[in-house]
Amino acid sequence: MEDHRRRAWEARMEWPLTALAVVFLAAYALPILRPDLASGWRSVCSAVSWCVWVAFVADYCVRLVLSERRGKFVVTHVVDLVVMALPLLRPLRMLRLLTLLDVLNRRASSSLRGRVAVYAAGATTLIVFCSALAVLDAERKNPDANITDFSDAVWWAATTVTTVGYGDRFPMTGTGRLVAILLMLGGIALLGIVTAGLASWLLDRIREVESETQAATRRDLAGLTAELHALRREVERLSTSASPVEVGRADRQAGHLDGS
Repeated sequence: MEDHRRRAWEARMEWPLTALAVVFLAAYALPILRPDLASGWRSVCSAVSWCVWVAFVADYCVRLVLSERRGKFVVTHVVDLVVMALPLLRPLRMLRLLTLLDVLNRRASSSLRGRVAVYAAGATTLIVFCSALAVLDAERKNPDANITDFSDAVWWAATTVTTVGYGDRFPMTGTGRLVAILLMLGGIALLGIVTAGLASWLLDRIREVESETQAATRRDLAGLTAELHALRREVERLSTSASPVEVGRADRQAGHLDGS
C-alpha cells in the first residue's frame, strides 16, 4: 500500500498528538481565563504552547519524509503547512488546533457519514471555544470593547458561527475582526458539511429502499417463474398420459398464468 510507512507513523501518533493538542488548549486558555495569573505561570504556559507547536512541526516533517510522493503530500496537507507557518500573533495561535482535526480524521470511519460526524462535532467545539478565547484575548484591553468576559465571547462566537449574528456583541480591534472573519468562514464550512452529511444520509436511505423493493420483486418473479415451469412440466406429463380434456385444462391454466 502506498505510503504505508507514513500511515504506520500516523497510527502510532494519533493519541500522543491528541493529548498534546489538549495540553496546548489548556496552556492557551489559562492565561486568558485567568487574567490575574502570576507571571511565572504565564511563562510556563507560553513554554508549553511553544513545545507543543514544535511537536506539531516535527510530526509534519516526519510524515513528509515518510511519504513516497512528497509533492502530493504537501498539496493535500496545505492546512497543516499554513498552521505551522502562522504569524506570532497570540490570538491566532489557537488555529494550531486545526491539526487536531486531522488527527480526528485519522480515527474516523472510512465512510462519509463517519467523517462528517467527527468533523462536525470536533470542529464545532474547537472553533466556538477557541474563537471565544481568541476574541476575548484581543478585545479585553480595548477601552471601547463590548466583549469583556468569557460569557460574552462564547455568545458572540455561537451567534457568529451559526451565521445568526445578532449584533449585540462584536469585535472592535483589527485582530478581533480577523478572528471574526475566520469564524464566519468556519461557520459556512460547517453548514456545508452538515448539509452534505444530511444529503448523504437521505441518498443512502433511498438506495436501501430501492434495494429492498428490487429484491422483493425479484423474489416474486422467481416464484412465478418456478410455478410456471411446474405447470408446463405437468402439461407435458399429461400430454402423454391424460385425456384431451385434461390436457386442454392444463394448457388453459398455464396460459392464464402467462397472461397474469
